[in-house]
Amino acid sequence: MSADAHDMPAGFDATVHAPNRLRICALLDAAGEAEFGLVQKQLGLSASVLSKHATVLMDAGYVEQRKAVRETRQRVWLRLTRAGRDAYRGHLAALREIVGPPPGPAS
Repeated sequence: MSADAHDMPAGFDATVHAPNRLRICALLDAAGEAEFGLVQKQLGLSASVLSKHATVLMDAGYVEQRKAVRETRQRVWLRLTRAGRDAYRGHLAALREIVGPPPGPAS
């Protein structure tokens, strides 16, 4: 059985939904801002995979990057924008609506 976009609850965001992008958003929502290398290490992604997914999120206006020199090397920090935080949290709410409430304790 396939579901089209009309069957999805409000807030469901296909851009955020991809597993690696969902993980990036979750990490940035919790951290506020994180250095690219830390995100890469925490999520176990290659630099190219992280860069690809971060670019999709940046193109959507969900993530922004800040570049600065630290210890003589250029570093990149990522953070969710307000729109990104709203999209991520709205997507979580939509997923909760899809799966329903958690089961009660076993009797």
